[in-house]
Amino acid sequence: MTLSFLFWATCAVGLVSFWWRSDRIKRMAMNLVLQYCQQQSLQLLDQTMMLKGVWPQRDSNGSLLLRRRYAFEFTSTGEERYTGLVELYGHKLQRIEVAPHILPQERNRLH
Repeated sequence: MTLSFLFWATCAVGLVSFWWRSDRIKRMAMNLVLQYCQQQSLQLLDQTMMLKGVWPQRDSNGSLLLRRRYAFEFTSTGEERYTGLVELYGHKLQRIEVAPHILPQERNRLH
C-alpha cells in the first residue's frame, strides 16, 4: 500500500462517516419536529427538511460541536404553508422556531 492510497482511503472513510452521522442527526431533527408539530396541532408538510447551514462552535466545556440548522414547512389549517427552523448543537436540540401562523381554533372563530 502506498502512502497516497492510505491518505485517499482515510479521506473517503472520513467523508462517508460524516455523511452517515449527518443523516442520522437529520432524522433525529425530523423526529423532534414531528413531535413538536403534533404537540402544537400542526402538520409537517412534505416530510422534508432542508439544511440551511453547518457551523463549528464550542460548547460550554470547550468541545467543538457542529451547529446545524434545518428549515421545514408546516401548515396549521391545511391551506397555507408556513416555514419553520430547527437548530441543533451536536445531538442536542437548541430551538424550534415557527413562523407566525393561524391557529386552527382562530380560523374557526373568524367565520
